[in-house]
Amino acid sequence: MNRRRELGWWLALVALLPLLVPLALHARRHALRLAPAAGPWRGLAGAGLPGEPLRLLVLGESTAVGVGVGCLRHALAGQLALALAERQGRPVAWRVCGESGITAVQASRRLLPQVLDEPVDLALLVFGVNDTTRITSLRRWQAALGGMAVALRASGARVAFSGVPPLQHFCALPWLLRRVLGARAALLDGRLRQVASQVGAGHYPLRLAFSADYLAADGYHPSSLGYRTWAQGLAAAISLPSTPAAL
Repeated sequence: MNRRRELGWWLALVALLPLLVPLALHARRHALRLAPAAGPWRGLAGAGLPGEPLRLLVLGESTAVGVGVGCLRHALAGQLALALAERQGRPVAWRVCGESGITAVQASRRLLPQVLDEPVDLALLVFGVNDTTRITSLRRWQAALGGMAVALRASGARVAFSGVPPLQHFCALPWLLRRVLGARAALLDGRLRQVASQVGAGHYPLRLAFSADYLAADGYHPSSLGYRTWAQGLAAAISLPSTPAAL
């Protein structure tokens, strides 16, 4: 069934290519480009709480570096650390390693070596939008994410994947382009679920209302409310031991 869906997507792409190319070029020319969030790429949430800090790493693309908000404390890493600290009753030391526009294959070569230099308790990997728009092959996508997860688990980290965002809801894109890319994103997310199952990682779908309040001015990245809602959903879904010794 999955192979049939993949083949059907490629057939649809070829048939619609004369319509999709001008739409993609128009969207690219008129896209509002926002910078990554400012501020240190490390922080501590729940500093007044007892216990050793949970060490959180957020590794990924533009949402990892907080595109859409002004400060990393208000982006995914800072908000996830805050939500985890409240749920765990202990401090959370967070660290971001990311790059806007990067694919999973590029990240496995450029970013992964940068994060294996210090211990991590929980590593959240956030990828998929760039691999969707650049039509990364499913085989390369699966290999890159699997390789990163295996390396992080070998270093002692618990690994969690945030699901591939549903691009059919990205209002910055024309309707037809959204539908085609949304179908592609679903295929990548299906492979991501397989990777998570194979390597013993968690897979957590992105549950977010894609209305104006939850999106930044570019209609493509989350707003501060969007990041906070996303982070709170992840914190509620990710199961963690309550003591450092159990990690």
